[in-house]
Amino acid sequence: MSEKLRGFGRSRVPPAFRYPNYRNYWFGLLGAVGGYQIFLFGQLWIVHKLTGSTLYLGFVGLANALPAIALNMLGGVAADRFNRTRLVAITQLFAATVVCVLAIVTVSELVRPWHVLVVAGLVSGTNAFNEPARLALYPQLVPEEALMSAVALNSSVWQGSRVVAPAFAGLIIAVFDTGIALFVAAAGMAFLALMLRGAPSVRSETVSRSPFADALEGLRYIRRNTTMFLLIGMSFFNSFFGMAYMFMMPVFAVDILDVGATGQGYLLSASGIGSLSATLWFTTRSTIRNHGQLIVTGAILSGSALVVFSLTAGYIGSMLLGLLLMVAVGGFTSIYILVTVTILQTAVREDLRGRVMGLFAMTWSMMPLGGMFVGGIAALVGTPWAVSIGGFAVAGFAITVALLNPGLRRFSMVAGA
Repeated sequence: MSEKLRGFGRSRVPPAFRYPNYRNYWFGLLGAVGGYQIFLFGQLWIVHKLTGSTLYLGFVGLANALPAIALNMLGGVAADRFNRTRLVAITQLFAATVVCVLAIVTVSELVRPWHVLVVAGLVSGTNAFNEPARLALYPQLVPEEALMSAVALNSSVWQGSRVVAPAFAGLIIAVFDTGIALFVAAAGMAFLALMLRGAPSVRSETVSRSPFADALEGLRYIRRNTTMFLLIGMSFFNSFFGMAYMFMMPVFAVDILDVGATGQGYLLSASGIGSLSATLWFTTRSTIRNHGQLIVTGAILSGSALVVFSLTAGYIGSMLLGLLLMVAVGGFTSIYILVTVTILQTAVREDLRGRVMGLFAMTWSMMPLGGMFVGGIAALVGTPWAVSIGGFAVAGFAITVALLNPGLRRFSMVAGA
């Protein structure tokens, strides 16, 4: 009972918030994720301002993707071998440092596109070690009965930051400067390291032959588990095609809808509102059934909403309609993601948690790589059609999986919200 939050009734706070270590982590994560969202907004804005090229926005996506893709599995091995708390703190401080360097270069008016690409690559490589450790950290911070609550609260940080951070970043850039926004981003990243002081330091007792052998063991575990394999496979596909629209937002905001940096922030925030709403709906359920149906339906509807957004933006040009459709895109995408993460967090073996989460985190690295792909397609057929192709791909793949793999469609695991 000494670990539980005192002064509040058990029914008044989420279960995970009753534990000080998780509570400190959550507030630190709020700063770190908000900082990362501002950094992502800032780097895209700098490159678009300097080059005006959709292809160069794709290069930014590539720089954000390749280091993480190359290193995520090794990061998962590190999360299973070393002190996860210390690993998260060290990687957060390093990422904050390199973003701060970019902020100094930007404020000094010396920034060039290659500066952004280098910093994006360094942060991506750092996140390859940070994300698996963070995702595998929850059992050290809360007991098993509060794990579901911890997963939902973690998701609420990401979705909530998507509401506030892009609009905040756009406001800072409009009023002050992009460099100031990057300084704020660096401070947020460093805040998580500060809040992890005093968190439990647990090191795995697993003794393995080599990091390569550890990585292979994790891959074999996923391959033998059909449900896990399908979920991670769908995540790879949907991140590549369905989330690439974020890297084209400067084009929608400036060249298509003519709403500037502030409007770009509003569009991304609208997506965050939809995501947060879906997350809150999830946390109010006493039980969640028909997980497979939720995953497939969420993917189909998110892809369809993305198609409608991109084509109506291009041919109608309504900012209000764009905001409403971005709410739908964010909401349906969040349902799919949250159910997938819940299944992975509750089903995976503890000694393999870091490696499984490392491979799952790699799916998010496909998002900027998809940005590179969509940027190239946009140069040929225009941004609205390029993004809509991604939406068609997401919906079509989900339909195909549902038809060819009825086991996933019928999959259900009772889970408390």
